[in-house]
Amino acid sequence: MLDIFSEDSTKAVPVWLVSAAAFDAWGADQPQVVRAWAKTCRFHGLSGQWLRFPAVDGSLSGVAVGLGAEPNWPPYPLATLSANLPAGTYALTGDLAGCDPTLLALGWALGTYRFGRFKADVPERETPARLVLPEGADAGEASRLASAIVWVRDLINTPANHMGPAELESAARTLAEENGAEIKVITGDDLLTQNFPLVHAVGRAAAAPPRLIDITWGSSSAPKVTLVGKGVCFDTGGLNLKLGNMMDLMKKDMGGAAHVLGLARLIMEAEINVRLRIIIPAVENAVGGNAFRPGDILASRQGQTVEIGNTDAEGRLILADALALADEEAPDLLIDMATLTGAARAALGPDLPPFYCDDDALAAQISMLAESCIDPLWRLPLWPGYDAGLASKIADVNHVSDSAMAGSITAALFLKRFVTRSPAWIHLDIYAWTPKARPGQPVGGEAQGLRALYNLIRQRYA
Repeated sequence: MLDIFSEDSTKAVPVWLVSAAAFDAWGADQPQVVRAWAKTCRFHGLSGQWLRFPAVDGSLSGVAVGLGAEPNWPPYPLATLSANLPAGTYALTGDLAGCDPTLLALGWALGTYRFGRFKADVPERETPARLVLPEGADAGEASRLASAIVWVRDLINTPANHMGPAELESAARTLAEENGAEIKVITGDDLLTQNFPLVHAVGRAAAAPPRLIDITWGSSSAPKVTLVGKGVCFDTGGLNLKLGNMMDLMKKDMGGAAHVLGLARLIMEAEINVRLRIIIPAVENAVGGNAFRPGDILASRQGQTVEIGNTDAEGRLILADALALADEEAPDLLIDMATLTGAARAALGPDLPPFYCDDDALAAQISMLAESCIDPLWRLPLWPGYDAGLASKIADVNHVSDSAMAGSITAALFLKRFVTRSPAWIHLDIYAWTPKARPGQPVGGEAQGLRALYNLIRQRYA
C-alpha cells in the first residue's frame, strides 16, 4: 500500500464534500468565481461528479466531490480523487456530510488500487496524491482495512494457473507465519484416511491434489471463532460441464477462501481476544476419468451419505466436510463464506450478498453493522419448507434440490445439516466480484461483507 496519508496540512489543497441537497448552501459560502466555475462545469453535487477549481497561477485552488442524494452510497467517494488527482497534499474542508472519517480515508486508499501483476506497462505513481486524515479518522484502522481488502482482491483476481490449491495454501502459510499462527494441511489421499471424503471426491480429478488447510491462532482459553471458506480454485462444473461463457470468471470461485483469509488477517492484526480457527478446503473441480459423477453416492465426514445431483454444485460438498470439522468443537461463533450459487445473484444482484442465520438477535446485529459501515448484506430465511426438496430415495440427502427455485436457500439448508453443535452459525453466499466499476471498486475481485463481519467480531469480543 502506498504512503498516502499525511499529517501536515500546511499547504494542502482543500477538498469539499458536497451532497446534492446541500449544494446551494455550499455554493452560498463560496466566492463568486467558485460558484461560476461550478455552474460552467455543471457541477451539482451529484454522485460520481468531481470538479477541480483552478487558481490564477494554474495550480489547484480546491476540489469538490459530489455525494449525490444518498451520501453513503457508493461508499468510497474520495476514491475518484486519489485515482485522478496530481501529486500533492489534500485536506477535507468543512462539513463531512455525515460520512465516517475512517471510511473516507479507506476510500482514498482504495482509489489507488490496481491489479497489475501480469502487465509490463502499468505506470507507477512514485508520488501519489496524499490525504490529510480527517478529524476522527483512525489511520491504523484504515490502513489495516485497505491492506486486507487489497489482499482479498489480489487473491481473487489472480488466474487459476497462478492460484491453484498449492498457491492458496502458500498464501495461507504466509499469513500464519506472519502472525505466529499454527497451520496444518492434509493433502491428496490423506484426506481419505483422515475422513474428508467429500473434499477428496471433488478435487481428485485435478492435476493439483485437493487439500484441507487448517490454521489456529490465539489463546486456547479465549472464545472460539471459526471461519470456513470455499476454496474452489477453478470450477469447470465437473462432468456437468459449464458453458464457456459461464466458466470465464471461475477463477473467483475461491472467493470465500480469500475472504476468510482477509478477515483472519484483520482479526490477528487487531489482536482481538479470540481463539481463531480458519478452515479452507482447497480444490479444483476438474474433468477426468476419475471425476465424481452425477448419481454417485458419497460418504461425508459427519456420516450422512450424499447423492450427487449435479457436479457443478461442488462447493457445498467441500464445505460440508469443512463445516463438520469446525462443528466438532462447537465454536462460540462459526462463519462460512462461499461464492456458492447463481440463485443468490438472481435474487439480490452482484452488490448485495445474502446471509443466513437462525439466531434472530445475531442476524439483527449483522444487519445493523452492515448498514452502519456501508458494507451491504441482506438476510434470507433458512425456510424449513424447502428442506424436503433435498430428499433422496437412495441416500440420506441429495445435495441439490429437485426444484429450480430458491437455490440459495436450499444450498444453505444443505449446509445447515452439517452444523449441529455450534450455538451461532452464519453462512454468506457472496459474489466476490465487481462487474461494473465504481469509485474505489474497479471491475474484478471484491471483498463483500468483510468489514461488517470484522466489526461484528470486534463488537462481540474486543
